[in-house]
Amino acid sequence: MNTITTTNFNFPNQKSVYHGKVREVYNINDDLLVMVATDRLSAFDVVMPKGIPFKGQILNQIATKFMELTQDIVPNWLIATPDPNVAVGHLCEPFKVEMVIRGYLSGHAAREYALGKRILCGVTMPDGLKENDKFPNPIITPSTKADNGEHDEDISREDILLKGIVSQDDYLILEEYTHALYQRGTEIAASRGLILVDTKYEFGKTKEGKIVLIDEIHTPDSSRYFYADGYQERQDRGEAQKQLSKEFVRQWLIANGFQGQEGQQIPNMTDEYIASVSERYIELFENILGEPFVKADISNINDRIEKNVLAFLNQ
Repeated sequence: MNTITTTNFNFPNQKSVYHGKVREVYNINDDLLVMVATDRLSAFDVVMPKGIPFKGQILNQIATKFMELTQDIVPNWLIATPDPNVAVGHLCEPFKVEMVIRGYLSGHAAREYALGKRILCGVTMPDGLKENDKFPNPIITPSTKADNGEHDEDISREDILLKGIVSQDDYLILEEYTHALYQRGTEIAASRGLILVDTKYEFGKTKEGKIVLIDEIHTPDSSRYFYADGYQERQDRGEAQKQLSKEFVRQWLIANGFQGQEGQQIPNMTDEYIASVSERYIELFENILGEPFVKADISNINDRIEKNVLAFLNQ
């Protein structure tokens, strides 16, 4: 099946293009950003060699929907979505941290906890928890925003302020917005029979100095969801949780001897496995948004995107 893994557009008044792990961002006249969500799959900060059909469309449309559902509590960068894989928004100066918020002891936090660590990013985690237990209150565990190919690193609020990565006034706003978005995301997830376990947000500043939400929000790439039904029973029995997130890909990679460490080879992803990942992403979309996924025409994705973006820019 056709996927979009690289782009090489040249839009009118284009100043530059940034190639991220999953998204490609075109700067238009130092005013607008055209963000293309590709079908690339990243895990352990490594981009996999093959694309996942419809993944970019799924991420873009989930993020767009959640931007709409949260714009009353936190301003965001989005102006329009001229194509299923494309978001256009205001050019912002991104903060060099990702605001990770965790309501449950899962993923990276659980792996650190299992090693005996009780402090993560300067935040104390209580004793006596088991994997996937709920924290008494959500905790913010920021990470540095790594360049492509580099690993994001845990960092504490104290170090962020000490190193001047973010000013104290701005950081307090980032924390307030992070809690508000997670609360709203938790409520929306609950209405779909889901638990928003953890997620991350990225913020930037507009030319006017306004702090806004940028990039993706509440997607399966940036968030972990559990099914609420049976959650407590599974915890009581010490069973793994039924989840909706990219974690299933990470677990498959770990089982095949890959965790992004030096010298490790990415396992071969067969066409059958790629198709199964695509199906899981569609399942994620339909469960998270509570609506059917409509596949875009992928006969020539690059041409479709170029045509739609040009039509928008020429308005």
